[in-house]
Parts: sequence; structure tokens; C-alpha cells
Amino acid sequence: MTRFSLHKKVRLKYLAHVEMGQSPPSTEYSSSPDDGLPFLQGTADFGPIHPAPQTYCGSPTKVASKDDILFSVRAPVGELNVADQDVGIGRGLCAIRPGSSLHPRFGWWALHEARHQLNFVSTGSTYEAVATEDVANMVIETAGIEEQLTIADYLDREVTRLDALVAAKERVLRLLAEKRLALITRAVTRGLDSQAPLRDSLIPWLGEIPAHWNVIRLAMCAQKITNGYVGPTRDILTTEGVRYLQSLHIKNNRIVFDENPYFVSEKWSLDHAKSILRKGDVLIVQTGDIGQVAVVPAEFAWCNCHALIIVTPIAEHLTGEFLAAVLNSGYGQQALKAIQTGAMHPHLNCGNVREVALPIPKLQEQCAIVEHIAEETGKLDSLGSATERTILLLKERRAALIAAAVTGKIDLGS
Repeated sequence: MTRFSLHKKVRLKYLAHVEMGQSPPSTEYSSSPDDGLPFLQGTADFGPIHPAPQTYCGSPTKVASKDDILFSVRAPVGELNVADQDVGIGRGLCAIRPGSSLHPRFGWWALHEARHQLNFVSTGSTYEAVATEDVANMVIETAGIEEQLTIADYLDREVTRLDALVAAKERVLRLLAEKRLALITRAVTRGLDSQAPLRDSLIPWLGEIPAHWNVIRLAMCAQKITNGYVGPTRDILTTEGVRYLQSLHIKNNRIVFDENPYFVSEKWSLDHAKSILRKGDVLIVQTGDIGQVAVVPAEFAWCNCHALIIVTPIAEHLTGEFLAAVLNSGYGQQALKAIQTGAMHPHLNCGNVREVALPIPKLQEQCAIVEHIAEETGKLDSLGSATERTILLLKERRAALIAAAVTGKIDLGS
């Protein structure tokens, strides 16, 4: 076994031509293939390797040729595709056309490693962006064409194997998510007693429910259905104080405050007491990721919140945990989707949420159902977390393998 010595570090501009994209007037764009070349503004139409353009342009200013490597110069900087036909390119992309001393297949893999050099030059207050010279000045560690092809063959084979493993694990995650949703849906619409007699609920998407359950409008079993504070936040946020929850803090039907923490002063919060949260309140995301719902645990009681729908259940009739479970079920998701308004920017309003019909058992049964859901979804979530860790390790292995191969640190044989 011999190791290829890739001692030659060369800037990309000496190995390839870098063509920065340019955007023609928007009047030149079309959705019809008959109106010109396929056109890519950025990464929106990128696929695993080749793009699938949805836009066309009669007179693109800059064109990437078939087999050019497409490189994103705006967030996310460094995303890669290969043009499988001539395509017009806008300001979000550049085309890299390897010269005679850089084989395109090796260049594809080498750029996966070299793009990390741009982490130190990305600029822009609204989005990350790099200039043509930044891309052109990336350093690639290279060798002769024969060695490049050997490395490309190796990476084609090994990365395909790793990608297949990742895809299989991602299918497991999807199946776990489907099983989780089905488990919650069955528990909150049929209960835990499989022998209980059923009756038609007369509610779309709900179907049959246990005969001893009631169907009640949310407004009839809630003390309060209101909005969090809606208004500009630039002048109210502080570096410490009362935690200020927003839609971005509702993830996977839980409150996650570790990332992007926001705070307001205690005085401001008291002046806006309507949106102060209590344990057992249920938060419903109003815009954006509509359908995310979380119950407020003791840890987040007395926080304030922004642009979330707050539901305070009547404790004698409904627990927050059971309400959150219903709204997170397949039935609840359909019910929320049915009442969202706004075609361009869908959102929920309190008036419509008040009318959502809920399947309601007695409090004791609600608590048993919530406990069952917590126990069973906990098992699924543990499997999901383990699977996510495996995916992360596989992706880290993939990146390390590419880096080692294109820099000559792997024995590939002679």
C-alpha cells in the first residue's frame, strides 16, 4: 500500500474558472420551459447532486455550462450541486469550471472540504455572503490526474455507502414520528380501554369516540384564550429579567429556551400581565410553524410571551397536558389547519381557535391518558434520540473521510 503525497496546495483560481452569477430583471423570469434556459437564483432548487430548476429565463446574464460545479455564495454558503445542463445563474451562485489540471469529479469532493475556509470570510448583516475572489482564493490540496481519479472513485463508493446508512436511519426517524403521532391520536380519541363502546362524534377527522366522552368547544372549557403581546420588540428586550417566549422556542411540542434566549424587564412584564404564563397553560404557535403546541411546565410559569395563543383550561374540566395532547394529535393538527387563515402568510386567530371541538373524558381518565402517552412516547423519543446521534456520527464520519481523502491522508493503494 502506498500513500499519495498531495503536497501541492493551489488556489482554486489557478485550477478552475470561477464565474459569478448575475440576476437579470425579474420580468425575464418565467415558469414555462419554452421561455428560455433553466434559471437558478440560489439553492432553492438544489438536489442531492443535480438541481431541478423550476424557473426559466429568456436572456440570462450569466450561464453555467453542463458539468460545471455550482457553488452557493449566499446563505447557506458553500452548498454544492453539479449542472447536468446549461443553466442561467443568479447572484446567489457561482459556477466553477475545472481546468485541465483539476478533474471535475475530484474537484467536487475537494470543494466539500475547501468550502470550510469561507467560514472566516462570510459577511453580511442580513445573510452570509462571499465574493468571487473569496471563492477563487480557496486552497485545494491536489495531485496528478491519476491520483485525483483514484481518490474520486474511492469517495464515490464510500460516501455513497455512508449516505445510504444515513438515509436508512432517517427513514427510521420518520417511522418513529408516524408511530408517535398514531399513538397520541389513538389515546386522545379512543382512550385506553379497547373494549369501551363507541359512538359517532359527528366531527370531521375525529370519527368515533368512547360513548361516555363529551365533545366540547374549546371556549367552553377554557378560562382564557388570548394572544401574547403583539408589537415591536426592539425596545423592550433586555439581556436578563423575565424570560420572553416566542414561536421559535416551541420545538417538538416542548418549550426549548436554551437557544436564542430573550428577556424583558419585570416592570414591562407586569404592565403586560395578560400574557404572563401560568403552569398548565397551553401555547399554540400562531404564525410560521403552525401546529406546534406545548403545555407550560412549572419551570416556565411567570414567563411572558410574544405572538402566541395562550389557553388557560378550566381546571375542573380539562388539564393543560390533555389539551396539548389533543392538539398535537392527528385530529388536532387537522382541526388547526382547517381554521388557519391567510393564503400567503397562514396564521391562527383566537376567535377560530375558540371553536375547535375537543373529545373530553373525565379528569381522572385524562390524567391516565396523559401518563400513558408520556410513558410510551418516552420510549419512542429515546429511540429517536439514539438514531439522531447515529446520524450525526455518520455525517461526521462522512466529512472526516472526505477531508482525509482529498488531502492525501488515506492509503488508497498504487
